[in-house]
This record gives sequence, structure tokens and C-alpha cells, in this order.
Amino acid sequence: MLDLTGLTITDLWIYFVPPIAGSVIGYFTNDLAINMLFRPYRAIYIGKRKLPFTPGLIPSNQQRLATKVADTIMGSLLTPGELQKLARRLLQTERVQGAILWMLKLALEQLESDKQQKTAKVLGNILHDLFSQSLPRLIKVLARKEDFLEPQIDRIFDRILLDFQLKEPQARKFSDWILEVVLPADLIRRGIIDFLTDRNIQIIDEGFREKTSGTYWVVANLFGVRNSLIRLRSFCLDEKEVTNARLKELILSLQIRDRLKVWLQELSLQNLPVSTVRQLRKTVRDAVRTYLQERGADLLQNLGESVDWEHIAVLILNRLRSSPTVNESLEVISLELALVLERYLEEDLEKLVAQAIPILAIDKVISERVAATSPEDLETAVQGIVKNELQAIVNLGGLLGFVVGLFQTVLLFFN
Repeated sequence: MLDLTGLTITDLWIYFVPPIAGSVIGYFTNDLAINMLFRPYRAIYIGKRKLPFTPGLIPSNQQRLATKVADTIMGSLLTPGELQKLARRLLQTERVQGAILWMLKLALEQLESDKQQKTAKVLGNILHDLFSQSLPRLIKVLARKEDFLEPQIDRIFDRILLDFQLKEPQARKFSDWILEVVLPADLIRRGIIDFLTDRNIQIIDEGFREKTSGTYWVVANLFGVRNSLIRLRSFCLDEKEVTNARLKELILSLQIRDRLKVWLQELSLQNLPVSTVRQLRKTVRDAVRTYLQERGADLLQNLGESVDWEHIAVLILNRLRSSPTVNESLEVISLELALVLERYLEEDLEKLVAQAIPILAIDKVISERVAATSPEDLETAVQGIVKNELQAIVNLGGLLGFVVGLFQTVLLFFN
């Protein structure tokens, strides 16, 4: 054992000072070195001379640090491959469907809260442009084809016109319309008057005299029909009301209305020969196509200019807002759109990521963000991340200083 009985307090102080001093120096030197990484935050000048080591190491090289951080992140962490993996995780079908469904619901809510009818105005302008400009130009181009609308017109002819046949109430109303509007008694009377001109009466009388034989020849040549036709014309001219009444009685007694109704009920294209039906189909097809070729564009354009598209757009939007079918189909629509987007991304995701990296300029964003961060915030951020590790370095400095001082004490003691 060592004999310490002959040592004075001064001797003991010489032995204890090195470990304590080494520990203190090591501790505070490391703490000062760590603080000098960030502080002082700004350069300090004496006169026109800047003090060395001001500002701190990181503030004085912050721009270069920002560039190195951005290069490190883009070179090691956010590589194109990692960005593709990240994009695949973000663009999973469930997430994409949820995003699309959210946007569709948001669009419907926007329609419901649109008090100024801005959406209706936009939709109205779209419909107006479609029917006034786009469709007429499209019709002009398509109508030049020989087979333009041929299958559609044939299908309409076969399914509607060929099977069309009036029912009994329809035929009755149609016959009433013909006899009351198209061929009323007064119109028949005027037709008789217009027909019975002097020339026509003479032609009828001469033909009756020349082409009859037997008893009719005797009657035609002795009496003729000239006087009878002239009297009929005069009667129609002088007695309008009586003539109209007699014609109505004649139509009623001859059952013209019922005969016309039966004829209309029996009227059907299926009763015609097959060759006639085929020719009629071709005639209808050619007539429709010719009309559309010559006047279809003008018809659509006039229609587009005459319709109040904004009002129609309001009706469409109101229907969409209250339609349960639209709300029920949102999930199906969002799923289909998500699957379409997924198939597209499977083929072009690599190209999209390669195009997106320069556009996003992530390295520039990181560099600018780090460079724009104040030294105080940068120190706070670093301290918050590695506070324990930095404190461990300071403590280690104190421990190493203590060990070095203790070693020096041992040397002094043995010397």
C-alpha cells in the first residue's frame, strides 16, 4: 500500500487537481465545440475585421450544407425506384377509388350549393356550342359518306314503320281530323266549284256523248250532262250553307267516316309486297340522308340558336341533384375510373415518375428549405433530433479529461 501520511494538503491538491481540471476542460471543450457548430448565428465584426469562427460552422456553410443534404436525399433516399414504390403505395386501387369518390361527392355538393347557377351557365354554353357549332360541322363531314346512317334508318324502318298500325281509337280520331280539318264540307264545295270550269264541263259532256252507247247514248245526246253540271256549280256558288249541309248529310249517309276509319286501321306496310317494302325502305333512307346532307347542318344550327340551353342545363342539373341513381352509381363509377387509372399507371408509371421528378424539383425544394431555415431553427431541429447523442459526446469529453488527468496524477505520484 502507498504511504500518504507524510503528504501535506498542498501535495494532495497537486494530485487531485489534474483529474478534476481534465474533466472540466474535456466537458466544457466538447460543449463549446458543439455550440460553435451553430453559434454565433451571425458574423461578429471589430471595426471592419470579422472575428474568426463567426458565424458558426453550419451558418457560415448553410448553402453548401443545403445542397449536400438535397443531393444526399435524392441520391440515396428518394431515388426514382423509391419514388415509384411510393407512388404505387399511394395509388393503390382502394385509395384512388376513395379519392375519386370524394371528388364526385364534392362535385355533387358543389352543384347543390351553387346559388348563382354558375354550373348551369357553363353547361348551357357547352350545350349551345355543341348543337350550334360542333354537331353541324360533324354532320357536314359525316353526311358525305354513302353509308351515312344507313343501319340506323333501316333499323327504325323495320322496328317502327314496318310494324306500325293504327288502333281503333287512333284511326277514329285520324278520320275525324281528315273530315273536319283536311277535307271539310266547305273545302269540298269549293273544290267542286274549282273543278267545274266551263272547259272541264265541256270536256266531260263531249266525252259522255262520244263514249257512251245504248240507252246511255240516247240520254247523253238528248239531255247531256252540261246543264246538270252548270246547275250544280251554280247551286254550290249561290247556296253555300245548304250545299255544305247537303255534303255533310251525304258524308254521313255514305258512312265515309266509318269507311275511312276501317281503311286507316287496315293500312300497314306489311300488307305491301316485299319488293315494294324494300323499295320504300331505300326511298326513306335516301330521302333522310339527302335531307341531312343538304339541310341537316342548318337544322341543327337553327335548333341550337333557338333553344334556351341555360334553362335546359338547369333542368338537367336539378335532375342530377335529386336522382337516386346518380348517388347509387358513384361508387361503381369511382371503381371503374380507379381501375382504368391503375391499368394506365401499370404501363406508364416509370415514365410518369421520370417526368415528374424534374417538374417537382424535390432537390431544389429541399435545398431552398434548408437554406431558408434560420440558424436558430436549424439548431433547434438538430438538437431535437440528436440531443441525447450530443450530450453523450459532452459527457464523454469530461470522462476522457478525467482519465487523462488521473493518468497525469499517477505519473506525478511515482515521480
